[in-house]
Amino acid sequence: MDLYSLTPFDLALAAGLVLALGVVQVLLGLGLFRTLALNSARMVLQLLLVGVILEAVFDAATLPWIVLIALVMMGLAGYEVVARQKRAIRGWHGYGIGLAAMSATALIVTVLALTFVIETDPWYTPQYSIPLLGMILGNTMTGIGLALNNLTQTAWRSRREIEARLVLGHSVREATAELRSDSMRAGLIPTLNMLAAAGVISLPGMMTGQILAGTPPIEAVKYQILIIFLITAATGFGSLVAVQLGARRLFDARDRLRLDRLRSGR
Repeated sequence: MDLYSLTPFDLALAAGLVLALGVVQVLLGLGLFRTLALNSARMVLQLLLVGVILEAVFDAATLPWIVLIALVMMGLAGYEVVARQKRAIRGWHGYGIGLAAMSATALIVTVLALTFVIETDPWYTPQYSIPLLGMILGNTMTGIGLALNNLTQTAWRSRREIEARLVLGHSVREATAELRSDSMRAGLIPTLNMLAAAGVISLPGMMTGQILAGTPPIEAVKYQILIIFLITAATGFGSLVAVQLGARRLFDARDRLRLDRLRSGR
């Protein structure tokens, strides 16, 4: 089956639906039209730019270019992790914790999938490595952002309870055990919802795209199962690492709760 090529008019029709949504928001006085318009325009420009860059990278297929793109993707994702938090950890520690937890898990999972599961030759083949890293990184970013946001927000609200436990002789690990568990669960909520809904309530994006491109449905399903498992592993381990590092940053060397290390809430 040939892939149907979308025309600018087709995309304009889809954009018209978003424009109609913006008009409704204006009529309801929600004040979101400007944000909706700017983010939609940003999305179009970003994706067009990515499309042009990826075409060049796919033609070159060299490891240095792929590494450069991966570094840019991870750097921007690290920024988004901090931006999604209401009370992020101050300074480079906040950025570094999110970036380290996300990059390590996403990279490890992606490389393992490319070398031992998909077995592309070479293993960094851009048609596989870049989209795969992008999907895993995007979901891991969301999970880690939610986990760290829950960690810092809950620590701020529960500071008296945490300090009381420390006064009673509990260790930092004991005093923050519930906090860390709740934060890791918060990071996994989108992934758990995805696992429950896939194939029953929704058809995931990669599977839908492959089917539209003419891939046999059962092959598209197998790839989607692989992607979901990889996303789940990366998000789970990433949230675990981020929460452990973040919780440790909330205390100093004398095990005192240091909420001054958090930015003021927005």
